Amino acid sequence: MRKLIVGEFISLDGVVEAPEKWHFPYVNEEMFDIMWSLQATVDTMLLGRVTYQSYAGAFANAPASDQIAARMNEPAKVVVSRTLHDLEWRNSTRLSGDIAAAVASLKEQPGGDIITTGSTSLVRILLRAGLVDELHLFTHPIVVGTGQRLFEDEGIQVPLTLTECRQLSTGTVYLAYRES
Repeated sequence: MRKLIVGEFISLDGVVEAPEKWHFPYVNEEMFDIMWSLQATVDTMLLGRVTYQSYAGAFANAPASDQIAARMNEPAKVVVSRTLHDLEWRNSTRLSGDIAAAVASLKEQPGGDIITTGSTSLVRILLRAGLVDELHLFTHPIVVGTGQRLFEDEGIQVPLTLTECRQLSTGTVYLAYRES
């Protein structure tokens, strides 16, 4: 069975919204090395509509010489949306209906691992349904103060086991967990 991996940029106070406003000062080669090694087993990206549209806008028509775009364009993209029908990013399909059942079915299909980034509402659904196998957090040394947080106030308890912890030179801490 394929693993479902969630990777998120997160502030110390749990904010994942609008990382373009606070994340970039902490990006370096160490972070890219971890991200690319994480994606080594991935052949599918599972994204919510907002994240999909943001990524498609940034990467779909980027020049072939852009190494980041090339890596983002490679995997199949599965977009969870009730409203989005035009998928301009190559290798994209839409998932609709019962999200938990459809993702459980996707995990049963042959292929590499599946990664979800951003897509906060989708990640919450996946956590509630017990579909997340690994959680990878890049915890940034910043308190953002306001914005959507990854974990719901009235969310469920999800026991996890720490599998890796690494401090990067920027002060960002990479934490990898698997479902207990």
